[in-house]
Amino acid sequence: MRAVMAEQQVDVLLLSVGADMPYFCGYEAMALPRLTMLVVPRDGDARLIVPRLEAPRVEERPGVFTVVAWGETEDPIALARSFIGSASVVAVGDRTWAGFLVDLVKLLPGVEFRRASEVTSPLRSVKDAAEVESLRAAAAAADRVAVDLRSGNIELVGRTEAEVSAELGRRLLAEGHQRVNFAIVAAGENAASPHHEAGERVIKPGEIVLCDIGGTMMDANGVGYCSDITRCVHLGEPPADLVEAYDVLFEAQAAQVEAAVVGQPCQEVDRVGRGMIAEAGYGDNFIHRTGHGIGTEAHEDPYIVEGNTQELRPGHAFSIEPGIYLPGKWGLRLEDIVVAAPDGPDNLTTTDHHLAVLDA
Repeated sequence: MRAVMAEQQVDVLLLSVGADMPYFCGYEAMALPRLTMLVVPRDGDARLIVPRLEAPRVEERPGVFTVVAWGETEDPIALARSFIGSASVVAVGDRTWAGFLVDLVKLLPGVEFRRASEVTSPLRSVKDAAEVESLRAAAAAADRVAVDLRSGNIELVGRTEAEVSAELGRRLLAEGHQRVNFAIVAAGENAASPHHEAGERVIKPGEIVLCDIGGTMMDANGVGYCSDITRCVHLGEPPADLVEAYDVLFEAQAAQVEAAVVGQPCQEVDRVGRGMIAEAGYGDNFIHRTGHGIGTEAHEDPYIVEGNTQELRPGHAFSIEPGIYLPGKWGLRLEDIVVAAPDGPDNLTTTDHHLAVLDA
């Protein structure tokens, strides 16, 4: 991290809530109105500023950082300012609460502020072999839940979306996840909303059910890595127009996975499937990017989207999840987690990609 800071001429890095802090120092801050901040100068000792009542949660790492606990009547912003010193370029964690940054700006007139992700993202986005295996374990756990869904082992008809969502979450935990990040269950016309929030709508025979699930699984070092998978099932014989659209989606997603090779610009992966979907007449119905990076966060760099010319590197991990959405009718999405590897794309999610048709 300090090597990248030197390259970018960043004097001090400030990390607060979010995934950067636990990735680099092993401590995850709670999202509290009390400031927790890791202050990392390019040269000199790193300090973890933490509320005194939170200090017992910190595992001290001598040689990595020094814990500085502050009391309720102390000013943690002033404390952070004292450790920043005469820095002229400061990179601040992208998830840092805006109120803290506003207060820092007042105390540091003339300082240039940048996003910490300019330093941290290039490091976090390339996974080493151990990280890939952590992602593979999380994907395998989510796969097992998806298999149960496709096999009809999870009752759907007559239950609300919320009830099914809760069961999917419980199954993720039972398969070894420590946290459920989301469990989208969207039936019928609700599936046309990519981020539909499961509610009291009752699932009925004769309709599509789109399920997008993901959580966080801890590795042997206590660092969490994320899963993310989407599969669709149809309750009863699907209509011809839906089958036709799903066939297009199936082929487009497979082509995008195949195109996700080392050296391929991210936007080219997006273009491959988007072009196929547009050629089939559904271009206006694919309304989001193809994918997002994944690691200690469910969404991180690299993003598989038009305009991102970054080339895939060995160790980049990301979703491939094209979708076709017809408002008022139905929606379809098919998602895998893929790692760019020297010998070709490594697809971590292996559950059958065909449309599952279940007896209603």
